[in-house]
Amino acid sequence: MSRSHNASDGDLLGHVLVPVANEDDAIETAMALEPYNPSHVTALHVVEKGEGVPDKTPVVQSEELAAESYAAVRRVFPDANEHTAYARDVVGAILEAADEVDASAIAYRSRGGNRLLQFLSGDRSLKLVTKADRPVIALPRVESDADAE
Repeated sequence: MSRSHNASDGDLLGHVLVPVANEDDAIETAMALEPYNPSHVTALHVVEKGEGVPDKTPVVQSEELAAESYAAVRRVFPDANEHTAYARDVVGAILEAADEVDASAIAYRSRGGNRLLQFLSGDRSLKLVTKADRPVIALPRVESDADAE
Protein backbone atom coordinates (compact mmCIF):
# COMPACT_ATOMS: atom_id res chain seq x y z
CA MET A 1 0.00 0.00 0.00
CA SER A 2 1.12 3.49 -0.78
CA ARG A 3 2.15 5.93 1.89
CA SER A 4 1.78 9.04 -0.28
CA HIS A 5 -1.84 9.63 0.73
CA ASN A 6 -3.22 12.96 1.90
CA ALA A 7 -2.73 12.28 5.63
CA SER A 8 0.96 12.97 5.17
CA ASP A 9 -0.06 16.52 4.24
CA GLY A 10 -1.53 16.92 7.74
CA ASP A 11 -5.18 17.13 6.70
CA LEU A 12 -6.78 14.11 8.35
CA LEU A 13 -10.22 14.93 6.94
CA GLY A 14 -9.01 16.08 3.54
CA HIS A 15 -10.41 13.05 1.72
CA VAL A 16 -12.31 10.49 3.75
CA LEU A 17 -13.20 7.04 2.43
CA VAL A 18 -16.51 5.87 3.89
CA PRO A 19 -17.32 2.16 3.53
CA VAL A 20 -21.09 1.56 3.51
CA ALA A 21 -23.04 -1.70 3.52
CA ASN A 22 -26.54 -0.59 2.59
CA GLU A 23 -28.80 2.47 2.44
CA ASP A 24 -29.54 2.61 6.19
CA ASP A 25 -25.89 2.14 7.09
CA ALA A 26 -24.89 4.79 4.54
CA ILE A 27 -27.19 7.50 5.89
CA GLU A 28 -26.32 6.72 9.52
CA THR A 29 -22.60 6.74 8.75
CA ALA A 30 -22.81 9.96 6.73
CA MET A 31 -24.78 11.66 9.50
CA ALA A 32 -22.21 10.53 12.09
CA LEU A 33 -19.40 11.95 9.92
CA GLU A 34 -21.12 15.24 9.06
CA PRO A 35 -20.25 17.14 12.29
CA TYR A 36 -16.54 16.63 11.54
CA ASN A 37 -16.88 18.51 8.24
CA PRO A 38 -14.59 16.50 5.94
CA SER A 39 -13.34 18.35 2.86
CA HIS A 40 -14.09 15.48 0.49
CA VAL A 41 -15.90 12.14 0.84
CA THR A 42 -15.80 8.98 -1.25
CA ALA A 43 -18.42 6.37 -0.43
CA LEU A 44 -17.29 2.78 -0.90
CA HIS A 45 -19.46 -0.28 -1.33
CA VAL A 46 -17.79 -3.69 -1.45
CA VAL A 47 -19.64 -6.32 -3.46
CA GLU A 48 -18.62 -9.58 -1.82
CA LYS A 49 -17.58 -12.07 -4.49
CA GLY A 50 -17.50 -15.78 -3.84
CA GLU A 51 -14.28 -16.71 -5.71
CA GLY A 52 -15.27 -20.22 -6.70
CA VAL A 53 -18.43 -20.39 -4.59
CA PRO A 54 -21.82 -18.79 -5.23
CA ASP A 55 -22.01 -15.07 -4.47
CA LYS A 56 -23.98 -14.01 -1.39
CA THR A 57 -26.28 -11.94 -3.61
CA PRO A 58 -26.53 -11.57 -7.38
CA VAL A 59 -24.16 -8.90 -8.71
CA VAL A 60 -27.02 -6.86 -10.19
CA GLN A 61 -28.76 -6.78 -6.81
CA SER A 62 -25.48 -5.82 -5.10
CA GLU A 63 -24.93 -2.99 -7.59
CA GLU A 64 -28.46 -1.70 -6.92
CA LEU A 65 -27.68 -1.80 -3.20
CA ALA A 66 -24.50 0.17 -3.88
CA ALA A 67 -26.41 2.81 -5.89
CA GLU A 68 -28.95 3.21 -3.06
CA SER A 69 -26.09 3.53 -0.57
CA TYR A 70 -24.35 6.21 -2.64
CA ALA A 71 -27.59 8.17 -2.97
CA ALA A 72 -28.01 8.06 0.83
CA VAL A 73 -24.48 9.41 1.38
CA ARG A 74 -25.18 12.19 -1.13
CA ARG A 75 -28.16 13.34 0.95
CA VAL A 76 -25.57 14.48 3.50
CA PHE A 77 -22.54 15.04 1.23
CA PRO A 78 -23.92 16.08 -2.20
CA ASP A 79 -20.46 16.13 -3.83
CA ALA A 80 -19.40 12.69 -2.58
CA ASN A 81 -17.69 10.39 -5.04
CA GLU A 82 -18.53 6.71 -5.28
CA HIS A 83 -16.27 3.70 -5.53
CA THR A 84 -17.39 0.10 -5.93
CA ALA A 85 -15.04 -2.79 -5.21
CA TYR A 86 -15.58 -6.47 -5.97
CA ALA A 87 -13.78 -8.79 -3.57
CA ARG A 88 -14.09 -11.66 -1.13
CA ASP A 89 -11.88 -9.94 1.44
CA VAL A 90 -13.88 -6.87 2.48
CA VAL A 91 -11.14 -5.36 4.65
CA GLY A 92 -8.55 -5.86 1.92
CA ALA A 93 -10.90 -4.18 -0.56
CA ILE A 94 -11.36 -1.20 1.76
CA LEU A 95 -7.60 -0.79 2.15
CA GLU A 96 -7.03 -1.10 -1.61
CA ALA A 97 -9.78 1.42 -2.31
CA ALA A 98 -8.21 3.87 0.15
CA ASP A 99 -5.01 3.66 -1.92
CA GLU A 100 -6.87 3.94 -5.23
CA VAL A 101 -8.72 7.13 -4.24
CA ASP A 102 -5.76 8.50 -2.21
CA ALA A 103 -7.85 8.83 0.95
CA SER A 104 -6.38 10.67 3.91
CA ALA A 105 -8.43 8.52 6.31
CA ILE A 106 -11.05 5.80 6.46
CA ALA A 107 -14.14 6.58 8.52
CA TYR A 108 -16.61 3.87 9.44
CA ARG A 109 -19.37 3.12 11.90
CA SER A 110 -19.19 -0.23 13.62
CA ARG A 111 -22.10 -2.41 12.67
CA GLY A 112 -22.11 -3.99 16.09
CA GLY A 113 -23.35 -7.49 16.64
CA ASN A 114 -22.70 -9.94 19.41
CA ARG A 115 -19.30 -11.48 20.05
CA LEU A 116 -20.16 -14.67 18.21
CA LEU A 117 -21.09 -12.69 15.09
CA GLN A 118 -17.85 -10.71 15.41
CA PHE A 119 -15.87 -13.94 15.78
CA LEU A 120 -17.54 -15.53 12.76
CA SER A 121 -16.98 -12.45 10.62
CA GLY A 122 -13.33 -12.31 11.65
CA ASP A 123 -13.89 -9.03 13.47
CA ARG A 124 -13.50 -6.76 10.47
CA SER A 125 -13.15 -3.66 12.67
CA LEU A 126 -10.05 -5.08 14.34
CA LYS A 127 -8.54 -6.06 10.98
CA LEU A 128 -9.29 -2.65 9.50
CA VAL A 129 -7.70 -0.77 12.37
CA THR A 130 -4.61 -2.97 12.63
CA LYS A 131 -3.86 -3.38 8.90
CA ALA A 132 -4.46 0.16 7.66
CA ASP A 133 -1.55 2.38 6.65
CA ARG A 134 -3.57 5.54 7.27
CA PRO A 135 -5.80 6.75 10.09
CA VAL A 136 -9.01 4.84 10.67
CA ILE A 137 -11.76 6.82 12.35
CA ALA A 138 -14.41 4.90 14.27
CA LEU A 139 -17.48 7.11 14.23
CA PRO A 140 -19.77 7.19 17.25
CA ARG A 141 -22.74 4.88 17.14
CA VAL A 142 -26.01 6.33 18.36
CA GLU A 143 -28.18 3.51 19.64
CA SER A 144 -31.87 3.60 18.91
CA ASP A 145 -34.42 2.36 21.42
CA ALA A 146 -34.48 -0.96 19.55
CA ASP A 147 -30.70 -1.34 20.01
CA ALA A 148 -30.71 -0.57 23.72
CA GLU A 149 -30.52 -3.53 26.05
